[in-house]
Amino acid sequence: MSLNGLRYSILVACVLQAVFVCGQNQTQIFDSEIKTLRIGRDAEKYGSATIQLGSDDVLKISFDQMSHLSKNYGYTLVHCKADWTESEISTNEYIDGFTSAWISDYQRSVNTTTLYTNYSFSLPNNDMKFKISGNYLVKIYETDNSHKTVAQVRIWVYEPKVLLNATVRYNTDIELNGRYQQLDFELNTSALKLQNTDEELKVVVRQNNRSDNEVTGLKPTYINGSTLKYTNNPKLIFEGGNEFHVFDISSVYNAGRGVESVKYIDNKYSAFLLGDKLKPVTYEHSFDANGKFVINNQEAFSDSNLEADYMDVYFELNAPEPFLDGKVLCQGDFNYNIIGRDAQMIYDFSARKYIYKAKLKQGGYNYQYRFLKTNEQVAKVEKTEGSFWQTGNEYAIFVYYKSLSDRYDRLVAYNVFNNI
Repeated sequence: MSLNGLRYSILVACVLQAVFVCGQNQTQIFDSEIKTLRIGRDAEKYGSATIQLGSDDVLKISFDQMSHLSKNYGYTLVHCKADWTESEISTNEYIDGFTSAWISDYQRSVNTTTLYTNYSFSLPNNDMKFKISGNYLVKIYETDNSHKTVAQVRIWVYEPKVLLNATVRYNTDIELNGRYQQLDFELNTSALKLQNTDEELKVVVRQNNRSDNEVTGLKPTYINGSTLKYTNNPKLIFEGGNEFHVFDISSVYNAGRGVESVKYIDNKYSAFLLGDKLKPVTYEHSFDANGKFVINNQEAFSDSNLEADYMDVYFELNAPEPFLDGKVLCQGDFNYNIIGRDAQMIYDFSARKYIYKAKLKQGGYNYQYRFLKTNEQVAKVEKTEGSFWQTGNEYAIFVYYKSLSDRYDRLVAYNVFNNI
């Protein structure tokens, strides 16, 4: 290989590595013994990974390790850029206190067939506080092997410097009242005194807590002084999709919503969900939580976090034949909407259906079937769930600001909008 060819190969490898790191920096689990990684503010029904800088809000992070053999876990905070690559600032610039800590709060499960230990910690705390806004990655590791991350969580710390308003409409450049939804929004940036909008602002939009279809690289379509409008942008046209499927496994004695039966097999509980059909022709409204889940055991005496059991949950999607041009994924917040093998369904030729199994803690769950075409990175729902303009979806908008003299991306606006 020539010298130029070698330099080119090294450059490509570095670029691919950077892309890989960025793509990997999302909420996910790396150790099969870790389950039910959750984050949320106190008293919230559904978890939220956002917190206002300097507020009294506290985020609680918890997970289960699937045994009663206590292990020692620790965590550390990493400040990230808007694209979730690591920021080029030192830890003492973004953390007030220690850079890492042990997880000392843990309790063993009570009266469960599947043994587990529940670990939890809160941020900020007396030993670790956020000094600046932005993206934070919480890396959780075993203390005897700090280089092995067993799980990680995204946290957004924002400072409300920009006013943000948004609307969702159904008259798009693609079609009127059809399969798509158009997001328009407006920013009031008077508190920032922008010098170069294109260089200093970054805006990220997510639908239903997904990373694969998030939109970046947005530019305002109209600027009037400190008012920035993002309207009629083709990048902000999303599939309407369909309402999430819902199931309830909060009881081991009765089949809840979306469940055909609950059985005790080989010393553990199994839940068999009602079979789902491909792509309904018409839209039917139903109440869902846009992919979220809650932990609940109807028979718990005091604390579902410790008394909820684990079940093998079986999903079925009836399909006359498999898709040959891609994969079908079963996704929701329960598996962090990860694009990968852990979400992939398997086609059963004899039963003529896609099947999927997940070990889940008792509670209520949302899920959705998505199609990932070969060689593409964004999963679509129209082929599996259908897509309708009426569908209720959640849109989260993040606005980052980095002045010409700043060394990190500040998160200066965050808001969530539901079209229904």
